[in-house]
Amino acid sequence: MFTVIIRTVILYILVFIVTRLMGKRQIGQLQPFELAVAIMVSALAAVSMEDISIPLINSIIPILLIMSMQILVSVLSLKYSSARVLLCGKPSIVIKNGIIQESEMLNLRITINDLLEQLRLAGYYNLSDVEFAIFETNGQLSVLPKSQKRPTNPEDFNISTEYEGVNHSLIVDGQIDYDNLNKIGLTEEWLKQELLKFGINDPSSVLIASIDPGGKLYYQEKENKVEKSGEAS
Repeated sequence: MFTVIIRTVILYILVFIVTRLMGKRQIGQLQPFELAVAIMVSALAAVSMEDISIPLINSIIPILLIMSMQILVSVLSLKYSSARVLLCGKPSIVIKNGIIQESEMLNLRITINDLLEQLRLAGYYNLSDVEFAIFETNGQLSVLPKSQKRPTNPEDFNISTEYEGVNHSLIVDGQIDYDNLNKIGLTEEWLKQELLKFGINDPSSVLIASIDPGGKLYYQEKENKVEKSGEAS
């Protein structure tokens, strides 16, 4: 049993490192060959965990080799567009100027029902609202609605807007994020003083605290479901 535990821990760490080195993507964002690589790595790790008679090195070497080949392929696809097309393919336009492209649908081997399902998942229930629909290389559908069906925005009414940056987390689960504090030129002492204004003496009692570009401080205490916020000074 101890041998199984040790082998499992080693393989877990190895697979974790390999996965991190191969990039950050969710399953739905993987290219076909990337999905195949992920399955192969998982299968190789599972075999050695299930059968302790197989030397551990028989899984470690193939996993490291696959990782090396995957990194090489990724570098090639970044540097050479021809390699990228060969490995990932090209996006396919399935609706063009509001017209379904039957030949492209046939090449992709997808049915009208499949297309309608993807459109509904994208929030388009009426086919006549769609100007362009493109199947990306990872299998997801990108939709461009007709101009009269697009949501309005301030630019449509010549309304000027102010710049909006990103919020910065200052406390997460009771832990102060010193990196973010330094990025925006604030200090731990400033943060504690702001929390004192709301009756909070200990930052570790805060579940989440963040500040927006306008200087508004949001916080929520642990075991307190009521959201509270205040203006940072």
